Amino acid sequence: MTNFDFKLSRRAAIATLGALGATAAGTATSAFAQGTPARTSTVRIGYQKSSTLIAVLKVQGALEKQLAPLNVNVSWHEFTSGLPLLEALNLDNLDISADVADTVPVFAQAAGADLTFIAQEAPSPAAQAIVVREDSPLKTVADLKGKKVGFAKAAGAHYLLIAALEKAGLSFKDITPAYLTPADGRAAFEKGAIDAWVVWDPFLAAAQRQSNVRVLADGAGIASYQRYYLASTKFAKARPDVLRVVYAELEKTGKWVKQSPKDAAALLAPVWGLDAATIEQANARRSYAVRPVVPEGLGEQQRIADAFFAEKLLPKKIDALNVALFKPGA
Repeated sequence: MTNFDFKLSRRAAIATLGALGATAAGTATSAFAQGTPARTSTVRIGYQKSSTLIAVLKVQGALEKQLAPLNVNVSWHEFTSGLPLLEALNLDNLDISADVADTVPVFAQAAGADLTFIAQEAPSPAAQAIVVREDSPLKTVADLKGKKVGFAKAAGAHYLLIAALEKAGLSFKDITPAYLTPADGRAAFEKGAIDAWVVWDPFLAAAQRQSNVRVLADGAGIASYQRYYLASTKFAKARPDVLRVVYAELEKTGKWVKQSPKDAAALLAPVWGLDAATIEQANARRSYAVRPVVPEGLGEQQRIADAFFAEKLLPKKIDALNVALFKPGA
């Protein structure tokens, strides 16, 4: 098994951030609410293990250096998945969220979260896929009918599965879902407890290199898999200067990862507990092209929202355009 596993439960993650609020909120939230602080303040950034660009910035210390002239320090807080990360953001226990899959903001929006989109990574459709074991009799997505499929609920992989089934003439009711974290999904897949597994990089690359797997379908022509960076709207209004710095560093780091794949993989290997070759393979499928979020770029968000509502996974219909967007050049 890879060391790239989830460490905390959703409840534990929220509890951790709740404890953080008692110590960090006094120095961060109250200070930022006053606008540019006279004394040093702290911006609280939440991330996942798979948050590539944020992981690079954290290791390199680049954000701390660029934010120093604004008298801003950085505190880092790791989460197991995107949903609890955005919950903590909405509860004012964080200021900024590293990238989450395109599906996650949809659930946060349906829950009434007051969040601002900072940036979007351009599509990376091959960075998630539906896989089966090499010796599986399943040859196409249509063969999944009546089968047990593992994936993380509300993740980008969840939407990929829904969209792929629809393209194959099936519905979500035609399969038996098994809601599993990537770590649990990998274990169930290797034991044969599930017939297929839907997962994203770098978990996908690790499985391809370490297990005998075959790709039934990736997101090409089905799910573009754009990832989003967000902030609490309260913080976005109070400190657009900090967000401009964060955006610029993300954009620069994304270009570096693509231009220096071996250096980036070597830097991330000890952080992720994966070999550099696996990381390089995973990074090759991600665009890491950071760009502003604009209304015309949210079309797929509406399709995702509609798909989840149709499956009764969202409590209400939402308007994907009814969100706050940060303009880095403003």
